[in-house]
Amino acid sequence: MSNIRIFYAESLSNNLSGKLNKDQSKYLNSVMRLKINDNFSLFNKGGEWNTKIISINRGIVEFQVQNQLRQSNIEREIWLVFTPIKSNYFNFMLQKATEIGVTKFYPITTERTIVRKINEDRIKKILIEASEQSNRLTVPSIEKIQKLEKFLDVNKNINLIFGDLNTYNKKIELKDSPKPIAVLIGPEGDFSESERAKILKFHDVQSIKLNDNILRSETAVISSLSIINYLIN
Repeated sequence: MSNIRIFYAESLSNNLSGKLNKDQSKYLNSVMRLKINDNFSLFNKGGEWNTKIISINRGIVEFQVQNQLRQSNIEREIWLVFTPIKSNYFNFMLQKATEIGVTKFYPITTERTIVRKINEDRIKKILIEASEQSNRLTVPSIEKIQKLEKFLDVNKNINLIFGDLNTYNKKIELKDSPKPIAVLIGPEGDFSESERAKILKFHDVQSIKLNDNILRSETAVISSLSIINYLIN
């Protein structure tokens, strides 16, 4: 199977012909140096297909799907509920969380959140690139930024895993349930006492102390998701 993978949002099937967009075509032409009759892979949530370049016109790649390499798979819903952080650390966090298997990102604001705006278009590009490189079939979604209280009020049917600096508990139990697992990580200054009280009143919440040391937000994200991934698999 080709290790050159391109996310294609539209439906894919055997013998399908189509065109890549400008950025995707430039990547195959200028970066990967592919030529007519060379193969690469197209994928989306429906699966992955071996694909051949049939022509390159004015820099745009035209392709034809050859055969299916992988069928779609059922993923456990894992959400990351987080406060945005500074750009370089933020990009790293998004990449690693995608690689580990997050299916949906929920940016939230809290009393101590510093970064309160995000670039959704830039984030979507990072999530697509991380999915292409990590061999997964799906690309996670990014939700609109919202307040912590709104997230807790709207999303009742979830298993909430709370990264809590103030608990002594170091174990969690994942129930055999179709409900999404939502991992909640706070800002660098942690949640306020009133916010922590609201989180702990959530009807299905488990708090966990990730480490005896204080972790940076992006480290806490990777640590918590690794624990979840280990327990699931």
